[in-house]
Amino acid sequence: MNTPRDNKRGNLKRIVTDENDYYLDIAWPIFSGKAGVLRIGLSEKPNQSQIAKLWIQMSVFTLGILLLAIVVSFLFITRITRPLSALAEAAENIDEKNLVLELEPAGQDEVGRLTSSLNHMVTRIRDYMQRIEQDALELDRAHRQTRISFEIIQKIGAQANLKDVSSYLMRKFQEIMVCSELVLFIFGSNRDSLFVFSEGEFRTFHKNSFDTILAVLSRLDGITFVKKNSFTPPLVPDSFHSAAQIAAFPVYHENQLLCSLLVPCPGNCHCETKELEVINLILNHSSGVIKRALLHEEEMLHIQRHIDVTREYCGIVGKDTQMQAIYKLIEDIAPTDTTVLIQGESGTGKELVAGAIHSQSLRKHLPFIVINCSAYPATLIETELFGHEKGAFTGAVRQKAGRFEQAHEGTVFLDEIAEIPPSAQIKLLRVLQSKKFERVGGERTLSVDVRILAATNKDLLQEVKDGNFREDLFYRINVIPIHLPPLRKRRNDIPLQARYFMGRFAAEQGKNIQEFSSEAMRRLLDYSWPGNVRELENSVEHAVVLAKGHRIEVTDLPSALHYPSSPAKTGSQGTILENEAKLLKEALDECGWNKKQAACRLGISRNTLYRKLRKFQIHPPTIH
Repeated sequence: MNTPRDNKRGNLKRIVTDENDYYLDIAWPIFSGKAGVLRIGLSEKPNQSQIAKLWIQMSVFTLGILLLAIVVSFLFITRITRPLSALAEAAENIDEKNLVLELEPAGQDEVGRLTSSLNHMVTRIRDYMQRIEQDALELDRAHRQTRISFEIIQKIGAQANLKDVSSYLMRKFQEIMVCSELVLFIFGSNRDSLFVFSEGEFRTFHKNSFDTILAVLSRLDGITFVKKNSFTPPLVPDSFHSAAQIAAFPVYHENQLLCSLLVPCPGNCHCETKELEVINLILNHSSGVIKRALLHEEEMLHIQRHIDVTREYCGIVGKDTQMQAIYKLIEDIAPTDTTVLIQGESGTGKELVAGAIHSQSLRKHLPFIVINCSAYPATLIETELFGHEKGAFTGAVRQKAGRFEQAHEGTVFLDEIAEIPPSAQIKLLRVLQSKKFERVGGERTLSVDVRILAATNKDLLQEVKDGNFREDLFYRINVIPIHLPPLRKRRNDIPLQARYFMGRFAAEQGKNIQEFSSEAMRRLLDYSWPGNVRELENSVEHAVVLAKGHRIEVTDLPSALHYPSSPAKTGSQGTILENEAKLLKEALDECGWNKKQAACRLGISRNTLYRKLRKFQIHPPTIH
């Protein structure tokens, strides 16, 4: 039941009927309740359908607005976030190996400006990284060059000789420079020689072959590019012709041009200035070492030339002063056509001397005919020398040219000339005088251009006195006499010749024999050698064949040397002083003029040796 709240205020109450209809029941007092209560019932059913429709309409409208807002918001967010996502993805792909932002700015909005700014930032970073990389390469190159420079300066002094110094420098320079075709010129102290190192070879040139290069380089100061025409083979490789220009690095020591490095630069050369400066710095710092190595090289060449001259000359082995005089005489007479008479005991090397004269003469490329006059009977010697015509004697079925004809424009060596019979001596004299002769059995006079060398082991002057040799022929062939000393008179040559023959025969036999035992060498020195060098050669060959180890022992020598006789003694024994001076000279010759070794061999002190040398005025032999 709905009742007013009090006499002045009514009450509003919603009630439901049994049919589920809603009513709004109003109970309102009339005249403070004195007139009773006004009851009004209002049905809600008409308004509920309108409210429901209105609610549906508002819901649909709200939902539409909400969906539209969502779509618009999605499109807006997508438009904003897509460039940002692309920008983020591009930024994620940027690393040290890929400093490229592959994204074009889209518009002038904030995202476009951000993209453009990021593009510029990446470009600057890329340029900066390239500069850092370039600087790192430069730093690495500078570090490597500095390390190599210090290494070169530190280690170059340990190189053994000029070739090693040059090879070491060139190898290190090739590590620094791009250009690898380098040539190093080193000038001799007296400007009489030039040492060239290129392409791994070390060569020596003598005076007058490098005057032009010396003149060009002497005018330079510091690194200079010069014309390639100034340098020609064989001083430089053929590859220098293809160079666009040549960089020269002259190096001076004590105000004198010491050496120069040449670098052929092709048209696409990439040599850095800093590299060239480093090379120049290293060369100048190494000048002292190069100079010391040069002086050492020149000293060794001087010694080597001395050894070559004194030990072997055109196959003749010997350093004795007598042999040195013979070498010098051969050099003097070889270019001429003078007739030479070579005398000496059998086996002293007369044929070797004749061969040396021919090989040093202007006829060295022409025939060298050797005739052993003792090998033919008297009836055949003329035929052998001058030839014969067909039918000249029984058995002469054809014409034969003699040895003189065969030697035309060359050299004839008449060995054992003392054995030529008198009849042949007449024809030989005519050949010497007029260069003309006739064949045996012939009438036609032939002319021949030959140089005649003769040899004999006899005293030819005594043969003339005994009537066995024509005097006029003797004086005709004895224009330049050469007397070969026997081996027993140059004993200091025995070790040299023995080792020479040992090396030759060991190579032929395929053996590794390196030396003689001290006792075996003593036996060689104590033997008298009546057969001279030929007997020594045969004895050494005998020993090499029998040797079992790396050296020749006494038991390997021929039986004649096992109990050697005393050296042959000729002439007066001389005074004690003469013998003492002779003993000093022999000891010094055997020791190669090493005074310390000679004093030890003689059993005296070096002071005593010096005093005796001054006493007897003994001086080292002078080599010219």
